[in-house]
Amino acid sequence: MVSGLNPLSGPSSGGNPVFITGHGFTGVTRVRFGTANADFIFNSDTRITATAPPASTLTPVNVIVTTPRGSSQSGVLYSYVSTGPAGVTSVDPDVGPFEGGNTVTVNGTGLTTVTSVWFGTAAALAFTVVSDSEITATVPAGTGTVDVSVNAPCGTGGAGTCGTYTYMGVPSVTSLAPDHGPAFGGNSVVINGSNLTDVDTVLFGDTIVPFTVVSDNQITAIAPGGTSGETVLVAVANRLASSSPAVPYTYD
Repeated sequence: MVSGLNPLSGPSSGGNPVFITGHGFTGVTRVRFGTANADFIFNSDTRITATAPPASTLTPVNVIVTTPRGSSQSGVLYSYVSTGPAGVTSVDPDVGPFEGGNTVTVNGTGLTTVTSVWFGTAAALAFTVVSDSEITATVPAGTGTVDVSVNAPCGTGGAGTCGTYTYMGVPSVTSLAPDHGPAFGGNSVVINGSNLTDVDTVLFGDTIVPFTVVSDNQITAIAPGGTSGETVLVAVANRLASSSPAVPYTYD
């Protein structure tokens, strides 16, 4: 029976000694780290010295000792740590508010030894290493789209690979010009509001319509057809949120 491992982790390249403790090791014929066979030295009925094999995955693995009496698994998992430079592959979610303060998951490699997380040139307000491939970070305030990196801002020494994160504001609609139009539609309507730069959807009621972003405060959209006397609500949305409340548009 396996009761302990020392150390509990090692490089993904393997080759390091791992001391396996327990009992009933006499006659050991095989030691495995997950599904990979390991070279080993039988020390005593309570101790084996194994050489960790290279990792096939960074997911923690069980250490299994086989004797003529059967196989015994460790109750403690062995973890591999990436030996390459720490880097970011993705951020989830990859969009958030200008004021920051929200939590995101930073995915990557070699994250166990990370000492800092960066959003552009601003350090994360806080972060927690979950595993060698995952960190949770509290986003600082910012604007635009920035690189997300670890240990150093992207583009400087030691940054490795980088992800991206986009700051956005919640869009709003304050007025329409005109706020009415023909039932057959097709006319141009100016939508005034704020945080409109990153809008990716404009709705007249439930209908998505073509539009052009003019500025952060203005969009021009093409009204769809409707029913004479009908009033629909015009709203916009970006990847962060939808505008609320919507503004009414009436068909003549």
